[in-house]
Amino acid sequence: MAIVALENLCKAYKIGSSELFVLRDVSLSIEQGEYVAIMGPSGSGKSTLLNVLGCLDRPTRGTYQLAGQDVSNLDDNGLSMIRGSQIGFIFQSYNLIAQLNAVENIEVPMYYQGFSERGSADRAKELAKMVGLGDRMRHRPAELSGGEQQRVAIARAMANDPRIILADEPTGNLDSESGLEIMKILGDLHKRGRTLVIVTHDPNIAKKAEKTIYLLDGQIERQKYNRKR
Repeated sequence: MAIVALENLCKAYKIGSSELFVLRDVSLSIEQGEYVAIMGPSGSGKSTLLNVLGCLDRPTRGTYQLAGQDVSNLDDNGLSMIRGSQIGFIFQSYNLIAQLNAVENIEVPMYYQGFSERGSADRAKELAKMVGLGDRMRHRPAELSGGEQQRVAIARAMANDPRIILADEPTGNLDSESGLEIMKILGDLHKRGRTLVIVTHDPNIAKKAEKTIYLLDGQIERQKYNRKR
């Protein structure tokens, strides 16, 4: 079953009286539980595509179905509900709240979904242990290494048990050893059945995915299956 289905999707931005197309007629399908990498040169549309997949932006034309629901024309409240309940985000720069410790950062998405204080705290602790931060729960971001901060971000992405995880260059700010550890955690999530989409410039990271989508000038240049599911 396809969890993501895009058909003839375009995204353009207004510049004066003209339109600049960043995505052009993108059609693709991502199956439930699939592991997909998105690659392409700078300016190819990778981040824009990820923003559309994450319901952070709307397509200009075309359709986007997420888990069978057409989300192409949802209003801001509708998109916010989808993001909060079905999508987990992991960013290159971690995007943690400096004043909160690791557990509190993991709790943030659950607060917006109406979890009880006790329920969110218990789940956040479980997720912190899952990513190997059992002894670092009370540390704030400034007291954590880059790899540890990204572990917090992964746990936060899992807080609301999302259908799909979107990661934008998740190892981009890490040394090679920390990067390998982060990719192992993400690989383990995939093995548990999580749908995973990663934007990367690193071909070695892309090889870990089942399928790689190559973008060029806002269009899908080709798709390559690295291994069978």
